[in-house]
Amino acid sequence: MANLDKRYDALVIGSGAAGSIAVKELTERGLDVLLLEAGRDITEADFVPPPPTEPRSMSIDLGGRLQAGLRGQYVQARRAMFKAQTSPFLVNDLKLPYSTKLGQDFLWIRGRQLGGRLHSYGRVLLRSSDHEFKAASHDGHGEDWPISYADLAPYYDQVEEFLGVYGTTEHLDHLPDGHYRGPSNLTQAEQVFKKTVEHQWPDRHVVPWRYAAPNPHRVPLGIVAARETGRLTTRTDAVVQQVTMNRRTGRADGALFVDRLTKQQHRVYADVVVLCASAIESVRLLLNSAGPGHPDGLGNSSGTLGHYFMDQTPSLLFGDAPDFPGSEDVDVAPADTYYAPAGGVYVPRFRNLHGDEGRGFARGWTVQGTVGRQPVPDGKPGVVGLMAFGEMLPAYGNTISLHHWRKDAWGVPIPKIGLTVTDNERALMRDQVAGLRAMAEASGYRVNFAGSALGLDSPKVWPDADPFSRAIFRAAFKKSVAMGAAIHECGGARMGSDPATSVLNEHNQSWDVPNLFVTDASAYVSNGGVGPTLTIMAMTARACEYIATQHAAGEL
Repeated sequence: MANLDKRYDALVIGSGAAGSIAVKELTERGLDVLLLEAGRDITEADFVPPPPTEPRSMSIDLGGRLQAGLRGQYVQARRAMFKAQTSPFLVNDLKLPYSTKLGQDFLWIRGRQLGGRLHSYGRVLLRSSDHEFKAASHDGHGEDWPISYADLAPYYDQVEEFLGVYGTTEHLDHLPDGHYRGPSNLTQAEQVFKKTVEHQWPDRHVVPWRYAAPNPHRVPLGIVAARETGRLTTRTDAVVQQVTMNRRTGRADGALFVDRLTKQQHRVYADVVVLCASAIESVRLLLNSAGPGHPDGLGNSSGTLGHYFMDQTPSLLFGDAPDFPGSEDVDVAPADTYYAPAGGVYVPRFRNLHGDEGRGFARGWTVQGTVGRQPVPDGKPGVVGLMAFGEMLPAYGNTISLHHWRKDAWGVPIPKIGLTVTDNERALMRDQVAGLRAMAEASGYRVNFAGSALGLDSPKVWPDADPFSRAIFRAAFKKSVAMGAAIHECGGARMGSDPATSVLNEHNQSWDVPNLFVTDASAYVSNGGVGPTLTIMAMTARACEYIATQHAAGEL
């Protein structure tokens, strides 16, 4: 059992991408750390390999979605890349509701257990570049980050080497290369896709995924490393209600949490508090920690806490490749007994890289997908799945707030999400869908459907499906690819160079509460089209190095 009576050097809240790296970095630098996770612990029983089944053609899987919905996962079942195997690592929506503003929809896919969404993400780890960190300097939209690629590069190196990332060196300034344990490969069908796309559109590059090696420990590797130091205490089933403050010093001194099972309240103490709960949850916690000196939320003297919330604009195409029947596994990473092999094609951003191209929108979009990897019955065409991720511009009016009267089962006000799609995002998504279809058709694929949060681009969908399934699919499609479907939500407690317009400084440190840090995606200033996981981890490693130095010097 965790010793809740002692005062820890650092308290880390959340055990996913950010929290697992935070505990590793802090303990290895000599700090005694308490990790609080709102969800359950995990065991080997969670990862029993599923029984072998016969391959089947790509389908809508209405049955699997219905079963998840009946278990209380009526939101999680809407996710575009639905897999019954990952559903146990996502929340029960009946127990953990949220709300959206009238007329808006947001699909919040989330996990609550030790490791968070690390058990359900695709293991893709990509570096951002100054095309993301300094985008405002190029086109005047929003603000630049207070850090650059050069600031994060050493920490990208550390995280990649620690996790074991597979990838290829491509020499693209807008998708920086990393340190790879081995190559990632393309299937034969993906090689033809690459050749076709790069020939027809010379400004587009098709590269293999960059992805993490399987984790045989199941517990996130950062937590494994932290435990080896003997300086980590872990407490699962700890639903944090508030970060607590010492009124005399004006600093954070720990947190109040409720046991998820017994509903008993506990208080813990620490010199430093590090929020790693995910973008929406960390903002929700800061808002609920309002008190004397912080009436509008903890660390919110700028009035920007909860504002500038973003996700990436999602677009999706599924089809099949008649010229490439069957499937192919070219993953060189060690096999995983529970999860399928990783890998696929990635198209880095190509729109507006060198200035406004006159297409009616700012920024651009990327593509992540697979061709010919999913097992199918003998002789059936290979499955094609392509998803585009576009950059949503930061806007003050896009918000995370607390619901005025609804609370969850542990007494915490539920979050209310307000995300408005503007003309810029609409134009971006139309370009995404047209671009996905053009690349697919140029490659000789049969398109089953293509669409975005704006809807389907054609009424003809899933030609081999029965009429009932097609009707259900058409009716539900917009909700499955609503904003949030990219699962790359960020912002709400953004970093900056000016305490009047931001919540955190360049070290992810609260301007108002110097021993409070936020290192998850809520710190994002702008989003880009790159998946955020690796940047979250690198940003956390950088912040924790600073925390350890300052703590040793007696400043925290």
